[in-house]
Amino acid sequence: MYNDEFELTFDLADAEPKKEQRRPTLPEPEEAAVAVPPVQETREMPVSAAPENTPASEPEREPEPAAEPQSTAPAAKDRTVLISGGDRGIGAAAARAFYAAGYRVAVFYHTNAEAAAALQKELPGVLAVQCDVASRASCELAFRAAEQALGRVDVLVSNAGIAQQKLFTDITPEEWQHMLDVNLSGAFHLCQLALPGMIRRKAGRILTVSSMWGQTGGSCEVHYSAAKAGLIGLTKALAKEEGPSGITVNCVAPGVIDTDMMAAFTAEDKAALAEETPVGRLGSADEVAQLLVFLAGESAGYITGQVLCVDGGMGM
Repeated sequence: MYNDEFELTFDLADAEPKKEQRRPTLPEPEEAAVAVPPVQETREMPVSAAPENTPASEPEREPEPAAEPQSTAPAAKDRTVLISGGDRGIGAAAARAFYAAGYRVAVFYHTNAEAAAALQKELPGVLAVQCDVASRASCELAFRAAEQALGRVDVLVSNAGIAQQKLFTDITPEEWQHMLDVNLSGAFHLCQLALPGMIRRKAGRILTVSSMWGQTGGSCEVHYSAAKAGLIGLTKALAKEEGPSGITVNCVAPGVIDTDMMAAFTAEDKAALAEETPVGRLGSADEVAQLLVFLAGESAGYITGQVLCVDGGMGM
């Protein structure tokens, strides 16, 4: 089963001169003529000397402020967000947050159809589509279904991922490849499918969910850390490439988030992790979700190519 956020592990010549050639002299461009009104000399007149029936001069009006440029981006209620790994944890929290903000919401889930159905019951109108993000064919089918049902994808949240704790020397080539297929290639597939429509509309938001370990590295999670680091590289490079098309690409890197993935941790384990975090507590999936909603909105239009950490300062 794909998890939609990470788990924390803690451990330990000189050339012969040429004759100068003169360019033909081009005529200077004519400047547009600007009519400047003549300055009139004004004199103050005593009130008693003012002629009768002279209309009082109107007070000068302050110039009206320039109109704000109108955005061509659709309002939230007219926008669709697609969230991979949207059936649980951070993905489900993101679905709720975007739904509350007025978005049309589609979620991809891998095998947990029961959780996806529960989310649909909780949020009427949400579309849930089965998808194995490691498979290009599965991504194409699921993406086509989302577009047919909801019209278009304005915001992509590439969140699906898996985690595994294992010594590097014990990781098999199959495990290494599977980690990359889900956590990195999955984002590659979905971004390639979402971009043509975004480029055509000259607008779009792509958000990837990496991990604190993608920046700092996690002991006993080398393959996970490598995949998440690759996701950060994908985000930064894609932001440069798609910026001229009106598309922003950003990455969120969560720290220790208290979701069902931590069900195996004891209360003592969680307390120890909270103590290691500068803010003194674990993060919530809702906190990550609210950042995703902000980055998808118009107010974040000048933010791109960034990695925003939601880790309570633990990754500093």
